[in-house]
Amino acid sequence: MKVNKTILVGFLFIIFAGVLFATNIFNPIVRPITHLFLMGSSKGKDILFFGLMGLFLILSQVINKEIDNTKYLKISIALGSILLTLGIILELIFRMQLGIGWNTIFASMTHGMSSTSILHTHLLKSILGEVLVNIMGPFIQSDINTGVGLYTYVPDVAKLVILLIPILFVTLVLAIQNRTWPTNFLIALCSSCLLIGAIDGGIFGIPATVGITGLYYIYRNGYYPTYVIGTLLKDKSMLDKNEEIQPPYRNAGLSERRYLFNRFLWAFFVAAIIIMGFTVAFAGAETDHYTVEIADMDDNITFGEIPMEKIGQKNDRTIYHVTSQYNEMELLNDLKVPLNNSCEYYTVSWNIYSYLRLQ
Repeated sequence: MKVNKTILVGFLFIIFAGVLFATNIFNPIVRPITHLFLMGSSKGKDILFFGLMGLFLILSQVINKEIDNTKYLKISIALGSILLTLGIILELIFRMQLGIGWNTIFASMTHGMSSTSILHTHLLKSILGEVLVNIMGPFIQSDINTGVGLYTYVPDVAKLVILLIPILFVTLVLAIQNRTWPTNFLIALCSSCLLIGAIDGGIFGIPATVGITGLYYIYRNGYYPTYVIGTLLKDKSMLDKNEEIQPPYRNAGLSERRYLFNRFLWAFFVAAIIIMGFTVAFAGAETDHYTVEIADMDDNITFGEIPMEKIGQKNDRTIYHVTSQYNEMELLNDLKVPLNNSCEYYTVSWNIYSYLRLQ
């Protein structure tokens, strides 16, 4: 493996990830950018993103012999889709085991607040978080949420599902070999988003959507960005190398209508995921009020200005209603203050309409 510009850029990304881990100096600059594709972003996700980007760029240069990178790209898309689908299945299994609704946000109050839902799952994140805490716990800063509070509740099968992540990583490394630098950068970016999205957010989260649809775009249309950049830079070697990896439909003798359909098929893929996410969010919304269930709650809790109306008891859970005028995220954050170290967990029914309501 010879050192070239791609490897040097990769090392710079990794060094930058280390700087982000050690200090907060670049947070005001980085966060507004990563916020766009890492779903709100956070210090932990920023560190992972730049670290993975650098690692993928470095590893893209390790294999010099011929390799069917298109085959491994297709395998990566398939494995990524399976992993994201299994993430939703794990959420359903987890909820069946605890006897809580599928359309609720679950918040564990052990080891700090950790939440998860079908719309934004953190179950796989909690497994990796548990490993990291055991290895380097004293060095993990308080503003990095490892999700370990959920680890106790994770279904046993999740520990098998998470094995798909290293397998996916290997296929992504093979898929990025022997490509032009623009394609290397795009695959590194999408692969990083996909791995982050699989453990933090799931299929309905922005990182996973960017990752899996981005890889599909590269498979279908990756030829064109490199063609444009190579033409602008007048880089003949880049253009020649780009000709080696053709879209599956190019030069297939298709009519113009079928050609355009194939070229923009990735856009239908993106639309399908977005529509599916909004369908689940709106179908599961509880609009009349929020239902809050609190497990093993201390007797002396006061909720302050939160308008909690107790409506009943179900086994170890106390059930409340809260006005739907509350913003969902504000309710979650307000509840964690009085419930900190005062209950095992609580659940809140979601209401996407609260984000659409004009303030």
